[in-house]
Amino acid sequence: MHLLPFATAHAATVADWPTASAEVVMWCGRPEFPVSAQTISAWQQDDDVRAHVLVEGENLVGYGELWFDAEEDEVELARIIVAPDARGNGFGRALVRGLLAQAQESGRADVFMRVHPDNGRALRCYLAAGFVPVASGLAEVWNAAQPVDYVWLRHDAERSGD
Repeated sequence: MHLLPFATAHAATVADWPTASAEVVMWCGRPEFPVSAQTISAWQQDDDVRAHVLVEGENLVGYGELWFDAEEDEVELARIIVAPDARGNGFGRALVRGLLAQAQESGRADVFMRVHPDNGRALRCYLAAGFVPVASGLAEVWNAAQPVDYVWLRHDAERSGD
């Protein structure tokens, strides 16, 4: 397995992974279904976004982004998705660990992520990777401007053994 930088050529493959509009909402918060390859490519235009793909052999099996915020000294793991035929095989955990390693190499003090409240499978994956829920008051503040009350998680290096 290899975590590689995203290339525009990957966009069409990743765009095909969400299987329903509800999955798109949980993945990236967008109301559109299907998500277009152009939308995924456009996400890469932000200078603070670094997207990666997880490759197993010749197959693209995962996609995720790192959102860097120098002002807040933090990195957010975002828009994580695994190919439908690869789910349940540990690729999500491998993708999160790879993204987490990239985030930690950046030297930012804090690594966090948000999870749609209906995405229990993803939440279990992130908890297993060493993320823990932030304090409820902080989550409330962060959710004030969000379309749903996300579950906000912060990486806990002691819990994950990092």
